[in-house]
Amino acid sequence: MRLTDLSIAALKAPKNGVAVYFDDTLTGFGVRVSMGGTKSYVLTHGPRRTRETLGRVGVVKLAAARKEAKERLAQYTLGKDKPRAVSWDKAKEEYLAEKASDLKPRTHADYTYILGRHFKYGPTKLLELSPHDLMASLARSKHTPGEQQHAYVILRAFMRWAHRKHYLDRNPMERMQEPRSYVPRARILTNDELRRVWLAAEDDTFGNIVKLLILTGQRRGEITQLTGSMVGEDTITIPTWLAKNSREHTFPLGSMANAVLTPRVGKDDCFFPALGKETPFNGYSKCKPKLERRCGVSDWTLHDLRRTFASGLASLSVAIPVIERLLNHVSGSFGGIVGVYQRYDYMPEMRDAISRWESHVLRLISG
Repeated sequence: MRLTDLSIAALKAPKNGVAVYFDDTLTGFGVRVSMGGTKSYVLTHGPRRTRETLGRVGVVKLAAARKEAKERLAQYTLGKDKPRAVSWDKAKEEYLAEKASDLKPRTHADYTYILGRHFKYGPTKLLELSPHDLMASLARSKHTPGEQQHAYVILRAFMRWAHRKHYLDRNPMERMQEPRSYVPRARILTNDELRRVWLAAEDDTFGNIVKLLILTGQRRGEITQLTGSMVGEDTITIPTWLAKNSREHTFPLGSMANAVLTPRVGKDDCFFPALGKETPFNGYSKCKPKLERRCGVSDWTLHDLRRTFASGLASLSVAIPVIERLLNHVSGSFGGIVGVYQRYDYMPEMRDAISRWESHVLRLISG
């Protein structure tokens, strides 16, 4: 068949496995359709019928995919089966497009953020990047060891992919030493520090995110991606695709937290969008230092608010299983066989815990 935008849109997903539909006008070029409906451009070539993914349909245009397939076939035909001189940006774009169907949306966004923030090589060819270049980029984040470790893992995955794609003769991270193990933080804010942070948080997007993190104890990535469909009258439901542990999480919404989320937004709208964009808010690097200067509290992270929430509930005599349910933890009290058979939702106990916590926060900021 001749592949066109219309014929590709009409392709049906197979009941099992994948199906490949080849283009009559270019040997080996086609579209692979998974049983889940994901469509990707592919090129099959050589005596071993090597198959390469060129990009995801909808992300890469048909004309661009066909042009790329022609260029690769020309190289293979001329015997130039050597690493192609592809730029960092082009390889990164292809990698992220290919991984879009394999990763959870929040994980894919994380990969996009890390590769864009820590490794700004632009048009530089992958073949020109040395191990020293990569180590220098990683070293710039040594003041945040947790993020440095995360960046190393994502970069390693990307470089292994590039090596498999024959964009590199050798993986430049082959002998690179992994950053020292990250030591989990143990910081919790005191009552006075929590009060100062709350009072310094302004009535804007970042300030409301901080307040909601204080009041709910949820993860930053989950709160910033809240949409209208996730927020009910007195509950919030984090869907499986957004929850870190891939388990849907419903927890009660107290009156103070409810007030932070007013006015309501549309079903598909984000409560905390980036300025002028539909994507979730991501201006932490600029907003948090300003908040720290206003409140006078230093050496803390937004995730420390989650730890402070948990410790604060414990100080208010809230039972550990209730705290873990509020945090959506699947280990601890709900690990192993208990997590399989224990299906009680603890909603009444969670409502009581949130009521106690909001009363505690209200006393702090009113005193």
